[in-house]
Formats: sequence, C-alpha cells, structure tokens
Amino acid sequence: MEKPLIGKQILIVEDEAVFRSLLENFLHSLGATTDLASDGLEAISWLLHSTPDMIICDLEMPRMNGIKLVEHLRTQGNQVPILVVSATENMADIAHVLRLGVQDVLLKPVKDLERLREAVYECLYPSLFTSKVDADERLFQDWDALVRDPSAAAKLLKQLQPPVQQVIAHCRINYRQLTMAEQSGLVLDIAALSDNELAFYCLDVTRAGDNGVLAALLLRALFNGLLQEQISGQGQHLPELNRLLKQVNLLLRQANLKGQFPLLVGYYHQSFKNLILVSAGLNATLNINTHQIQLNNGVPLGTLGSTHLNQISQRCDSWQCQVWGAGGRLRLMLTAE
Repeated sequence: MEKPLIGKQILIVEDEAVFRSLLENFLHSLGATTDLASDGLEAISWLLHSTPDMIICDLEMPRMNGIKLVEHLRTQGNQVPILVVSATENMADIAHVLRLGVQDVLLKPVKDLERLREAVYECLYPSLFTSKVDADERLFQDWDALVRDPSAAAKLLKQLQPPVQQVIAHCRINYRQLTMAEQSGLVLDIAALSDNELAFYCLDVTRAGDNGVLAALLLRALFNGLLQEQISGQGQHLPELNRLLKQVNLLLRQANLKGQFPLLVGYYHQSFKNLILVSAGLNATLNINTHQIQLNNGVPLGTLGSTHLNQISQRCDSWQCQVWGAGGRLRLMLTAE
C-alpha cells in the first residue's frame, strides 16, 4: 500500500522549524494529515478541539517542554500514542517519559527514515508489532549489557533518582537520605498516577548483590504500569497493594533475579486524603501530627514463592514516613496542597 497512513491525523509538537517541516513532508508522503504546534501549550490548546491518532513530540521546547506535555496528558487520562523524537542525552528524561507511557523514543538526528516509519507504524498499529510486555521493557533493550556491567547499571540507577523536592498530584513531597554512603542503598521512586493520585516505593538493593540494582531498574520500568492496572476500574475504591507486591515478586522470579528484595510501597489519594503503606521487608514509622504508627517489616520479596506483607491505611492531609533497613534510612514527607 503506497499511502498506508491515509485517514490518520498526527499532531507534530516541535519548535525547530526545519525538522518540523521534514516530519510533516515525510508523514504526508505516507498519506497522513498533520497539524503543527511549536510547544506544549500550543499542543494543549489544539487538543481542546481535536483528537489526533498520535502525537510526535520533542522534549526540549520553550514555554512548555515535552516532558510537561506528556505529564499533563497522562495525568488527565489521555492515552493518545506518543512518539518522542529528541536530541536529549539525559537518560533520566528518556526513562521518565517512557515510564509515563510514551510508545517510543528516537534520538535526533534521525538519519534512518525506515526506523522512523517503523516507530510511527508501531504507535498507530500496536497490535501488529508489539505486546504490552514488549513496550514495558523497551527501556531495557540493552538489559543484557546492564547485567554484564553492574557499574553501568548502578550509574543508570543513580541518574534516575527523583528530585528531592517536587509537587505532583497537588501534593508537595520531599525526602532525605539519612545515610552518607555513596553506594546504592535505599532506592526511592515517586510518580503521579493521575491528577489526584501518586505512588512511591522504596527498595533496599543491598541484600541481593548486583541483582539488587537490576531489580530496582526492572521495578522502575514496570511499576507504573502494574499500579495503573490495579487502579483501573476501581472507581471510588483504593488499590489492593498486596496484589501489586505479589506481581512484583513473580516478576523478580521470572527475570531470574535471586536474592532478598526488601520493598515498601505507598499510595496516596489527594482528594480522599487516604494513605496506604505496604511493607515486604522494610521497617517504617508513620507520623501524622503527634500520632505515630509503626509498620513492621514483613518478609522481603524473593525470599519465598508467596508474599508475607504488613499494611496500614490512614486518612491524613500531611504525613512523614521514616523507612529503614540494611541499606540505610530515608525520610519521606508529604503535604497536600
């Protein structure tokens, strides 16, 4: 078929005029209809009155960059396929947008138009090219290289640590590592699930040798997707985090990662003011005003085929949680705005 994209509407969000024109001409040659935006704000304005079949988006743009655009769309529940084409060399940015659910990332300059064509086809016709598992694992196409080079895996994990202060899901959240060790100990990740929901986890990577860092990278790539599955269709109900940890335990076994993986997972709904904490191997103390609650550690993941967890659930609009294990201590603080 000479024009395989006839009937498809694609929004190009790109501030560089020459590359924007190149993309437009290339997509027209395949039969697609295109619309143009020079930054994220223009794209949002355009999306108010039209629904494209996919978006091709740069990351580095004025006013609103591509990361903010993707965050906005995904937290609003917009699951339009997104292909990121960017010159960035920041692996943390690439990992972040992949975790938010973009379909693929290509790096500029795009010298291979066949690769670009394949990426566009995969966004528009995913069932013909890839399964959900393949998409979730795209971040680690070089997984074997990371397994062979533990120092590279540790360096990548360090690059992916969240900022110590941020505002997500209408909550101000910050954390402090309470140990000075240079090596990876307690690894934290925080992410918005919607405009009112966020989730986080803390993993002790010291109990499984090099497999601890690999487990942290695997969990970072898959955590959002697993939790989104838990909350989809829940309505007013809170997610069942015990089921999530059972899935993680199974994934670690399927990835042949042996060892003990102490893990704490948290979920907070800003509108309901509900906090859930579940632990499999890490101790935690939760402080709400003058009230203190102890969460016992349970059994680390990877120890047994089944999971043995401890869970607490509280209503609060601000809280502090101190987490500790063999890898050190960490204090996480949240205030709903």
